Amino acid sequence: MLKKIDTLEQFEDLLKQTDKFFLLKHSLTCPISHAAYQEYEKYAGENQGVPTYYLAVQDARPLSNEIAEKFEIKHESPQALLINKGEAIWNASHWKITKRSLTNATSENL
Repeated sequence: MLKKIDTLEQFEDLLKQTDKFFLLKHSLTCPISHAAYQEYEKYAGENQGVPTYYLAVQDARPLSNEIAEKFEIKHESPQALLINKGEAIWNASHWKITKRSLTNATSENL
């Protein structure tokens, strides 16, 4: 199940409480982002053991910027990140966010 986060505090709590999770940054107005979100939903539905979170860039711009800075990964939207023990160990953007790429990232990195 996808869980939305909006604040830096929520993200920091997530880093403290959850070792491994996916995070999707997406735009509410971009068709490419919508397609990535649908792929992310499919992945989440079939991989309930892997926590999946998302943020809407329009609703959480400061958080999105902070994540880009923290992990030194240029902001893109859509963008999926796999976080493990506080480190971004995998990321993809735009059309590279597919159920298959998320599944492969999981099997290669978790």
